[in-house]
Amino acid sequence: MKYRKFGNTGIEISQLGFGCMRLPEYKDENDKWQIDEEKAIPMIVKAYENGVNYFDTAPLYCNKNSEITVGKAVKPFRDKIYLSTKIDLGQVKAPEDYRRCLETSLKKMDTDYIDFYHFWGINKSCFDDCIMKHDPLNEARKCKEEGLIRHISFSFHDDPSSIRHIIDKSEERGIPMESMLVQYNLLDRANEEMMAYAASKGLGIVAMGPVGGGRLAAPTELYTKLTGKPSMATYELAFKFVLGNPDLCCALSGMATMDMVEKNLLLGDDDNPLTEAEWKDIGTAIENLRKFSDLYCTGCRYCQPCPAGIDIPKIFSIYTNYNVYGLTDHARWEFKHYTQDENKPTFKDCRNCGFCESKCPQRLKIRDELKRVEEILSKI
Repeated sequence: MKYRKFGNTGIEISQLGFGCMRLPEYKDENDKWQIDEEKAIPMIVKAYENGVNYFDTAPLYCNKNSEITVGKAVKPFRDKIYLSTKIDLGQVKAPEDYRRCLETSLKKMDTDYIDFYHFWGINKSCFDDCIMKHDPLNEARKCKEEGLIRHISFSFHDDPSSIRHIIDKSEERGIPMESMLVQYNLLDRANEEMMAYAASKGLGIVAMGPVGGGRLAAPTELYTKLTGKPSMATYELAFKFVLGNPDLCCALSGMATMDMVEKNLLLGDDDNPLTEAEWKDIGTAIENLRKFSDLYCTGCRYCQPCPAGIDIPKIFSIYTNYNVYGLTDHARWEFKHYTQDENKPTFKDCRNCGFCESKCPQRLKIRDELKRVEEILSKI
């Protein structure tokens, strides 16, 4: 495993991080979702044994069970790794709520401290109206002084320019942010300039969505298309590109199977990284493939559960297979299976409530896109 300096935190972080959002799950006899710990824990242990030292979770991941399973998995080597989790600022209405949320996560993870505690998915409005208003930033400072957290961090979904605002205002308060987690991949480079700014201010930077929510995981001839060179697995190219950014410290991958863990570990130990010239050339080439920006859904599933039961990310994923990868036959089969064999709700069942759009980090016009996409898929 290769390691990188993590900003000014004083630690070396594995360039591959384990995102614990997609751990394997099943429904128990009471029809409640549970994590399949017989599969999930060995995956986490395997990653640790092969050098991964950064594990990221959150209170709501895996139907609110991820923190518990992660805590169990890392217990034998807790002092050898770095745990990252998050605070839902929707639960913060007063300064003391910060500590209450933190203590809940500490209990669920069965640990005395959290290495990187993130203000979760914040934007400029959230920062100004909650963090500055209710002062959880000062509470974070107190908890850090007490050793309950080691570093103050944030994850981000907003216009890139807001990153500078968050970093600068926190620094002005005398409580600087120490690391940030942002969306970054071949298809979404919007945060690139502000990543460089954050790095210049000493923040450690972790990328979420390095394979674009799975869009870059399918087998294609993308590398050959971009470079004219012999083919490379698309997910490998995606990781190489993300890790080719000198401002980045870690690519965070959500892993759902042991096979995914094993494949990603090879990338974390890659001895043939992209050169600076290759990285720039690929970035330029990908910008020329305009069809990739036709519909950008990362598969984060924040739009779920849809009140009408529509699996929006699934339908958008089928469209991606058709529009981006050219897998027409497979997309045709997938959409037919979804609509006919499974008889799942589609746009015709939409209640026009707007819930999905209010939750989408990418600010997609989901209702318009869903109608457009289904019309295309029904005709291929």
